[in-house]
Amino acid sequence: MSPDPDLLAAVAALVERRLEGHHGLFVLGISGSQGSGKSTLARGLLSLLRDRGVAAEVLSIDDLYLSQAERQRLAAEVHPLLATRGVPGTHDVELGLAVLAALDAGQAVRLPRFDKASDDPVDRADWPEVSGLRALIFEGWCIGARAQPEASLADPVNRLEAEEDAAGVWRRWVNTQLAGPYQRLFGRIDAQVFLAAPGFEIVRDWRVQQERDIAGQGSAVMDEAGIARFIQFYQRITQWMIEDLPTRADLVARLDEGRQVLRID
Repeated sequence: MSPDPDLLAAVAALVERRLEGHHGLFVLGISGSQGSGKSTLARGLLSLLRDRGVAAEVLSIDDLYLSQAERQRLAAEVHPLLATRGVPGTHDVELGLAVLAALDAGQAVRLPRFDKASDDPVDRADWPEVSGLRALIFEGWCIGARAQPEASLADPVNRLEAEEDAAGVWRRWVNTQLAGPYQRLFGRIDAQVFLAAPGFEIVRDWRVQQERDIAGQGSAVMDEAGIARFIQFYQRITQWMIEDLPTRADLVARLDEGRQVLRID
């Protein structure tokens, strides 16, 4: 699958404009809901930048996930839903900050990698080593998100929250993480691109398609019931981002239900 050529050209133009006169590492954030095409865009942009002589690399926020053991500790100490990776609070933010600091200092550093099949980080010895980067493409579903206003947390947004987080402990803890450590991480981003879904209701269909694509590659997949539950972990923040991020992002691609780009703002 290739990224939309007009979108790719627009994002590349944004990066190249910002690189002019920019000293040190340039960090581009790319975010959007599950299945919106973030990884496809990031790979296409990486190839294009390298072809133009820009030393670049991609880091996914998924590669910063905490280990199973660390998430089980959070599940025991804070809330059982934190055993499932995905939401703010289930990433190693300090690791991400350390990687960015090393790249800013011009040092060689190993980029984290996470194995979703085993649900644990890849052995550090197998992380790729990079140095001398001019641009880092930092992609992930919640990149650039802000915390919600406290009043927005009162009512559950779906069955998962209503039945498994009735007191709101999980969603408030996640929001606190987003307000604190994650803002330090996202604060290092120099420009933000957001792939805006037409609404959260389409995300389930996009995720189903993702799983079909994975199945075609011979990997284990979730069934539709599993997908329906899994995406509920992401619903609250995804809906908030669709509302909030277009007011702040440097480039917004408005997508239709078929993931085609309707317009670029």
